[in-house]
Amino acid sequence: MIKTIFHQQLADNSNLKIDSLGEIPSPRPICRQDNGSLNIGFQALDCHLSEPIRDKLALRWISKNDEIVDYSYLDLCQQTSRFSDMLSRLGLAQGSRVYSLAGRRPELYIAALGTLKAGCVFTPLFSAFGPEPIRSRMEIGDANLIITTHSLYRKKLKNWWRELPNMKAVLLIDGNPDNEPGCYDYVSLMSDADPNRACEFTQAEDMALLHFTSGTTGKPKGVIHVHEAVKHHINSSFYALDLKPNDIYWCTADPGWVTGTTYGIIAPLCHGVTMIVDEAEFDAERWYRILQDQQVTVWYTAPTAIRMLMKVGEALTKQFDLSHLRFMASVGEPLNPEAVEWGEKVLGMPFHDNWWQTETGGIMIANVPCRPIKPGSMGKPLPGIEAGILNPDSNGVLQVETKPMTVGELAVKPGWPSMFRGYLNQPEKYQSCFTDDWYLSGDLAMKDEDGYFWFVGRKDDLIKSSGHLIGPFEVESVLMEHPAVSEAGVIGIPDPVAGQIVKAFVALKPSFTANDDLLQSLLGLARKRLGAAVAPKEIVFRNNLPKTRSGKIMRRLLKARELGLPEGDISTLESDER
Repeated sequence: MIKTIFHQQLADNSNLKIDSLGEIPSPRPICRQDNGSLNIGFQALDCHLSEPIRDKLALRWISKNDEIVDYSYLDLCQQTSRFSDMLSRLGLAQGSRVYSLAGRRPELYIAALGTLKAGCVFTPLFSAFGPEPIRSRMEIGDANLIITTHSLYRKKLKNWWRELPNMKAVLLIDGNPDNEPGCYDYVSLMSDADPNRACEFTQAEDMALLHFTSGTTGKPKGVIHVHEAVKHHINSSFYALDLKPNDIYWCTADPGWVTGTTYGIIAPLCHGVTMIVDEAEFDAERWYRILQDQQVTVWYTAPTAIRMLMKVGEALTKQFDLSHLRFMASVGEPLNPEAVEWGEKVLGMPFHDNWWQTETGGIMIANVPCRPIKPGSMGKPLPGIEAGILNPDSNGVLQVETKPMTVGELAVKPGWPSMFRGYLNQPEKYQSCFTDDWYLSGDLAMKDEDGYFWFVGRKDDLIKSSGHLIGPFEVESVLMEHPAVSEAGVIGIPDPVAGQIVKAFVALKPSFTANDDLLQSLLGLARKRLGAAVAPKEIVFRNNLPKTRSGKIMRRLLKARELGLPEGDISTLESDER
């Protein structure tokens, strides 16, 4: 039964402790509107207007050409109120679905918060999506409006958007030079809108965010989050990211991904920090310059970016003053131990890994600043979160695993505020994620004797070879220890004797060339560190590995191509080895 999922509250965090380190101070309290309503946009912006930070820098946007545009909390509040008013004037009622298709531009951030303040539902899309992924998500989510650029509209929306039955409008950030019917100039509509429009009253359980995840087969799933999620956005960013009001914070994630919305827009504003937003794509020198020039104190980035910085080498780092940086965290996929150690060695502090999913809506397990890091571990559950490793007993009933470092399914007790409330129009799929009193993550993990959790792999990624259960992450981490390797992806392929054998795909750093000597060196390292039963039997060199836009290596795609299987949904594919 899941009847208690929606309304179980987090414990009073002011009384919670982490281990024996003493009491942890409470995060920022929840602000409610006059009638007791809860709205994410109100919490992020409007509630600050009675405080001194109303004039503080909220968002600094850096364009591709290094133009800087600043927004104070008051500026951002007025701009988002204008957007909310504009939606009303276009005929969108509360609950309407508003999509965004744009790069990291200020208008996207204004649209996200303005949509929430209007009581509408915000759904971000990656600007690199093609027409089909965009259309499928807009059809599934019953889109009413989309905000985008003229260029993206012409390339990806123009020929079909009017076929969607409930679409009311397209907002064009940079104008409507072709006078397309149903398309509106964002700038002119915003100039006429009310900057003081009051935030709409919304209830805690009203839908606020709709994020899409890719499935291995079929169409993507729409993951539903509600306004109550903001409670966990605040708590988790306080405990796991150590956000404080005087921080200058940079989350490098694109808002098309759940991290870019939760921790790239909502959480930092709720804490009253200054956010840095960079429009440009990854460039190592540019990133170091931003960290230096903007005096970033807290940095939240992805393992792929960290590995790319490692690939460039230490010499570049030494050209920049990063002394303001005090905390670094990683998200997207498990962070290999050598990346944690590289941060300590080269940047003077480690990266703090954490674990969560689109479905959890926020960080569940983390290496927090007040605890020692175990490189390669995802850390411990945050205050108010109960996690466990589940395995079936002799009768097939799932039980909590008590033996340390035993592989099982990572599960979380339902009830945290940002837990997803459903898959849109897929109630059976949603129910299948729960058993008894647990949410089943689909991830395999282990828990050690100190309570730290260790990622093993997705259930579908687990390799069974000659009676051994092999997690791909373990093998990838060992291969990453080799000085020539920048990335590794590991899969299991059928074998008539062993059942499956381990096959690895490896991308090299620029200064190394694939050859037989290097291949033997890698095989030797793996056998020495992992043993013959676990080490890969075959290693293939690739220029790049297929990754999602959030930086996760797509093992299922490697496997599908290796075995000639259907590739499934690859709409989130960013880079490819082919």
